[in-house]
Amino acid sequence: MRKTFYAVLLGTALCLTGYAHSTAVDIGYQQPVQAIVDIVDAAPTPSASLSPNGQTMLSLTYPALPVLADLAAPEYRLAGVRFNPANNGPTMPRYISALQLIDLASTKSKSISGLPADLKATNLTWSPDSRYLAFIQLEANQATLWRIDIAKAKASQWSKSRLNAIWGAGLQWSADSQAIYALTVPAKRGAEPVASKIPTGPVITEARGRTAPARTYQDLLKDKHDETLFSYYFTSQLVKISLKNKVTSIGKPTLFRSVEVSPDNQLVLVSRIEQPFSYAVPVSRFAYTSEVWSTAGKLVYTVAQNPVADNIPIAFDAVPTGRRYANWRSDLPATLYWAEAADGGDPANKAMVRDQLFQLAAPFTAEPQKLLDLSFRFSRLLTAADGTMLVWENWWQDRLEKVWRLTPDQNASLLWERSSEDRYNAPGSPLTTTAANGQRLLKLEQGQIYLTGVGASPEGNRPFIDKMTLATGTTERLWRSEAPFYEYAYSLLPSGKLLTQRESTDLPPDFYLRDLQSGELTALTQTPHPMPQTKGITRELINYKRADGIPMSATLLLPAGYQPERDGPLPTMIWAYPREFRSAAAAGQVSDSPYRFNRISYWTPQFLATQGYAVLDSATMPIVGEGDKEPNDSFIQQLVMNAEAAIAAGVSRKVTDPNRVAVGGHSYGAFMTAHLLAQTKLFKAGIARSGAYNRSLTPFGFQSEQRTLWDDTNLYTQLSPFFHAEKIKTPLLLIHGTDDNNSGTFPMQSERLYQAVKGLGGTTRLVMLPLESHGYRARESVLHMLWETVNWLDEFVKNAEPVKE
Repeated sequence: MRKTFYAVLLGTALCLTGYAHSTAVDIGYQQPVQAIVDIVDAAPTPSASLSPNGQTMLSLTYPALPVLADLAAPEYRLAGVRFNPANNGPTMPRYISALQLIDLASTKSKSISGLPADLKATNLTWSPDSRYLAFIQLEANQATLWRIDIAKAKASQWSKSRLNAIWGAGLQWSADSQAIYALTVPAKRGAEPVASKIPTGPVITEARGRTAPARTYQDLLKDKHDETLFSYYFTSQLVKISLKNKVTSIGKPTLFRSVEVSPDNQLVLVSRIEQPFSYAVPVSRFAYTSEVWSTAGKLVYTVAQNPVADNIPIAFDAVPTGRRYANWRSDLPATLYWAEAADGGDPANKAMVRDQLFQLAAPFTAEPQKLLDLSFRFSRLLTAADGTMLVWENWWQDRLEKVWRLTPDQNASLLWERSSEDRYNAPGSPLTTTAANGQRLLKLEQGQIYLTGVGASPEGNRPFIDKMTLATGTTERLWRSEAPFYEYAYSLLPSGKLLTQRESTDLPPDFYLRDLQSGELTALTQTPHPMPQTKGITRELINYKRADGIPMSATLLLPAGYQPERDGPLPTMIWAYPREFRSAAAAGQVSDSPYRFNRISYWTPQFLATQGYAVLDSATMPIVGEGDKEPNDSFIQQLVMNAEAAIAAGVSRKVTDPNRVAVGGHSYGAFMTAHLLAQTKLFKAGIARSGAYNRSLTPFGFQSEQRTLWDDTNLYTQLSPFFHAEKIKTPLLLIHGTDDNNSGTFPMQSERLYQAVKGLGGTTRLVMLPLESHGYRARESVLHMLWETVNWLDEFVKNAEPVKE
């Protein structure tokens, strides 16, 4: 268990009177000016959940940032999972703090009585008949099951059973809406195992020539006591809880990996984690057995027995051998489907058929039926009530996607084949509907489906809804968002109206009913402006090109009342995250909208617009590798071109002072920042948060790189800012969470780069945020991060000494 509190250590390297020294100080948590604090404390944007019958919408409110005391709650880290042992729930989940019902016919809203005083709701799940809504309430010492009666608008605790919510505790309603299936803490679990103070022996792992590459994972099991704790906390009892609170156990407590009840509610598909556990990979790669049980917990059929997956090639298109993705077809009573690799699971093997898709109906005595041979990897499927099936396959290496249509008599035809990178021509995602038994089905009407998407285009995203005829693949556009609004189609209701979420630059997102015939809009919610003090800040989606002609874009934010001609160019912050592409055409596509609500972010440096800075946020940093070339083969050269183009875009608009520009990013954006400071003299300062800088510490691939350190040692050296630390003379602020759980971005990555830059005479500062993971959550941590950011930029950018001629 982590410690609940420890001091904030801030490492500082300062250049004073011609020599460098460093100090470690405890200054406590600091706060930026009130204008920035108000941005952090602004209410989050509400969300919504629609009932299966399309008659009721639930408005969901999320809380503002938690405080450090919340982060200091008990936490265990086992097999790649972080959880709270006190309540058997996830660590710091994004819970719902307020609920409200809205009747779509009358548009009237109703408050819900009986909710917990301190609502922390997760896993909201509608009953198939739309009469009830179940959720998990997270208390300090337990996770409990609650139910809302929609007609009465009244909530009550459903059961006193303690839920085991470590996995997220998915809730599944019975087909008749009379009960719910859940995982609970075994009644006879007993006290937590206590570790022996005396080691029982050394921890030994061994390899004898078996190839077992693995990317860098954190929070893995370390010893026998970890194994014992894992078994203790991850063992659950599957139960069925009736509306009258009759609890029926299904089978015995076991290490469930997943549980899915068949559509006819007669069988249960379970995956059980098997021993021995692995110390090399997280639980998602542990050995497991998939079985079909009766509702009494008796074994009916063994679907698969899969060994620990620690020898899969690191290529992104690599998969385990054997049956995978086993699940129920949602349109049939009890029919399983699964995929199997036909190429040994290794993309390096040449094969015309990569995956095969099978199905098998209860009672599982026949031979499995092959549905499709796939030239890529199986991704997902959707079935309609009449047995029509859509099957997705993709190949990551070439960014290709295919979608097949299978008729009820199993005739296959290709619906589309496309580049998954091509956002401009993305057909969208099919809408689904809820069957009477609660199963999600493809919405299919007279041979036509409905597709929705963000509608990327050269002028920005314009969400749409299309109708596609499956027999021909032809589409008809039913509606598209129009300027000056950004409006997204949530769902097509039984009434034929659209439920949409609509916003503009000065209006926060709200939910509406849109009549597709008349265009009439009916407001369902009225959200007040969450940060009216920022209304004067301007936001613009700008487009520009880099030296080789690839189009780029960024969101430009300028201070309230600013006029370039009157006020002159500003100190500028460029914030970015590099992305790899297999084609220049895809790399140049616009990925934002000029009509989104101008909500000023504290996570990216948009807040700096309140402090007199110009901000180029989400500046595209495309890294392209076409043909036989991989993106990383020319990563640095392309990165420099991207940075030069972004600065030039601000200068050409007379808003950026080229001698007062900073660059920053989070995670891979931090990696980018360190590179740009090492390889260019374009910037006055850099801010790198939670990054990885030494690629020899991620030797089996990183980000989108599939080659290993031993495949191309020079590449790993070239792409490690740590090995170029002697060139980092531009002031660099490093920020990292002490408890970072992201693969590859160990806290030592920032610590070692700090030591290198400091030792080589550079100017740097290291801020380690206690209790924080890869993203920072506590209000105190976020405010301190912003304080550090403003102070660093004011010193080295805003107040930078003029460039000597």
